[in-house]
Amino acid sequence: MRRASLDPLVVGRVVGDVLDIFVPTAELAVRYAAQKISINGGKVKPSSAEERPKVRITGSPNNYYTLVMVDPDAPSPSEPTFREWLHWLVIDIPEGSDASEGKELMAYMGPQPPIGIHRHIFAAFRQAGLMETVKGKPAERVLFSTRQFASENQPGLPVAALYFNSQKQPAGIKRR
Repeated sequence: MRRASLDPLVVGRVVGDVLDIFVPTAELAVRYAAQKISINGGKVKPSSAEERPKVRITGSPNNYYTLVMVDPDAPSPSEPTFREWLHWLVIDIPEGSDASEGKELMAYMGPQPPIGIHRHIFAAFRQAGLMETVKGKPAERVLFSTRQFASENQPGLPVAALYFNSQKQPAGIKRR
């Protein structure tokens, strides 16, 4: 099975700002209704990502995964004082299933960047088994820490990550 390269994640500062260096051992497939996210750093319009995407994690059989989606550039890339903004958090996703089959801890919220180009990062973590309890369950979206959540709940390093860039659309543009 071909594994995604870490290089775009390092160049895009995903590794460093949000994640520690890791060796990809799973595939992460993300598809919005009109667009598949297949390369790191691609562009997605906020209007194209309003609805929850289809996300499939394929790795070792009989495993469960945690999916985190964050924006480390909130409210602005030059002053990310809300880093990380939690867009979505799902645990107990069965291997090979859509994220909708897992337990949603924070409902999906599409990108809404107020200024500048924002990175939106999907990170998948392999769990040791079903999570009986969740430490540090987020009550708010602001100032979430992917590293801290992973550390407290012990899924370890990520097994896959993918990100896209998004920016505010001009008000006169028709939504599609």
